[in-house]
Amino acid sequence: MENSTTADRGPREPRYEGEDVSPTTDRELKGFYAYSLAAEVFAVCGVGSFLPVTLEQLARERGTLWSDRTTSCMAKSATDAGKTAVARVLSRASDSDNNQCIVNVIGLEITTSSFAMYTFSLAVFVQALTLVSFSSVADHGTYRKKLLLTFAFTGAVCSMLFMVVVPSIFLVASVLTIISVTCLGCSFVLLNSYLPLLVANHPESRGNQRDLDNAAELHIPQSPGLRRRESSDQYLSHIPHAKASKSDAAELKLSTLISSKGVGIGYLAAVGVQLLSILILFFLSKVSVSSTLALRLVLLLVGLWWFAFSIPSMLYLRARPGPPMKSMSPNGSRWRSFFTYVSFAWISLWRTIKVASKLRQVVIFLVAWFLLSDATATISGTAILFARTELKMGTVPIALLSITVTTMGIAGAFVWPIVARRFHLKTNHTIVACIALMEIIPIYGLMGYIPLFKAWGVIGLQQPFEIYILGVIYGFVMGGLSSHCRSFFGQLIPPGSEAAFYALYAITDKGSSAVGPAIVGAIVDASGTIRPAFAFLAVMTALPAPLIWIVNAEKGQIDAARMADLVQKAGNDGDSLELHSVGYEEAEGLMRDHD
Repeated sequence: MENSTTADRGPREPRYEGEDVSPTTDRELKGFYAYSLAAEVFAVCGVGSFLPVTLEQLARERGTLWSDRTTSCMAKSATDAGKTAVARVLSRASDSDNNQCIVNVIGLEITTSSFAMYTFSLAVFVQALTLVSFSSVADHGTYRKKLLLTFAFTGAVCSMLFMVVVPSIFLVASVLTIISVTCLGCSFVLLNSYLPLLVANHPESRGNQRDLDNAAELHIPQSPGLRRRESSDQYLSHIPHAKASKSDAAELKLSTLISSKGVGIGYLAAVGVQLLSILILFFLSKVSVSSTLALRLVLLLVGLWWFAFSIPSMLYLRARPGPPMKSMSPNGSRWRSFFTYVSFAWISLWRTIKVASKLRQVVIFLVAWFLLSDATATISGTAILFARTELKMGTVPIALLSITVTTMGIAGAFVWPIVARRFHLKTNHTIVACIALMEIIPIYGLMGYIPLFKAWGVIGLQQPFEIYILGVIYGFVMGGLSSHCRSFFGQLIPPGSEAAFYALYAITDKGSSAVGPAIVGAIVDASGTIRPAFAFLAVMTALPAPLIWIVNAEKGQIDAARMADLVQKAGNDGDSLELHSVGYEEAEGLMRDHD
């Protein structure tokens, strides 16, 4: 049935030599979803749950108390275990007991909570540098798929290697975290760069495009993720706005559907692995196994899952090659070519930034995304460490919290599109609604400063059960943000630059995520408690809302179409590094002329 439909519509013409214009098949979509199933497990169970706890626990077993540098944190933990629940509540309510632990890291004394936060800050910084080094290269040849699989298997192995890390070498855990988080983020960038290509070649998208082409009587090749291109002036004069908007809406709807399904499948897998992890933790707690060993076994399981389910992606995803890229020195060695490509990637990033700076809607979105991703990522890490150190929640309750968040993430991934359709919300307005709900979390944490609630010992994140309520909100919101943000940005990208622009998207994301945890870590080191960080998070959560609201997707698509056309006119046929550079430089000038 699928083959018949596709044959009737006919393939679009390739834009460059070697482009794969074959229709998107169910098998290829399964490969796309398979990697979401593989990597989301590490993102949710590892980065979002067990990695921060493992880092903190490994450091804690080597640390001393904030209030008494001669007392081991493990000795204090044994004392706390003997307290009644009422005694622990009264201790927190009176603020007479600072439970933060101090550990020495390369000559510096920092809290074990901030050690985890600083590790993640460094991880996302390294991730940003790595993204810069390969992003533009991934748009050429078959590097997209090769790099995706390289990062996937490397990250999975690093997660499994946590099994051999003991408290005496807790800094090794920091190194493994940096590598695995870097691989996770980079692989997701490459997976996201597949999304516009899958949409562009999908039979449904082709059907909408054919209707539009017949109406406008255009006969030029289609570019991935957007309408067929002429020059921007011809494009605007030949295509009726209503029909163009209909085509855009159909592609955005399809993109959001594929994206949401991938997120939902990944979250479902994460729930299953979280439940299995809880069983492991519960069983090992009954046989007197150390908490770090139990946590390391869970990370071994997560790594094995990531590795195993990356294999279907390797088998099912097509390479979808980009324009061929030749080395400046065809007769040079592989190492020379490698360094040529890396330097090209850095140069291309700068040119991508300059091109993006000419696309006003992209700039507005990326500024908002910088703030939003910082807030959401930091809220997650801060909440887990708050539960661990301030609320004294054990590993199993934290795993249950993660399951709560993940379950609601699944619900959010499927419910938010329904809500948007029911209330006729544009994609950016749906994102703003998510932000409004997210703001509840840091504000609720600050309510713990109100004297009345403080005296009650409840409300304002003073009792463990309260964090589960906030976990419901956080998961539901993230289920919507994860799918809507990446599909919304995909519509603003100039065709042919998917990996480069999604790398810019990820660099903006990860660059900001290096800021938030570092600031929270500094706040904790200065105050000895995590709660003051909620004020910073409340501000950071609110800032992106007005920016997201004003992004105009329709105008952004027209600008992206014009930029792609101008780059092509300027001679960017992808045959060499020099032509690629010249094309973008001339396109910048042409954009200024048109503006």
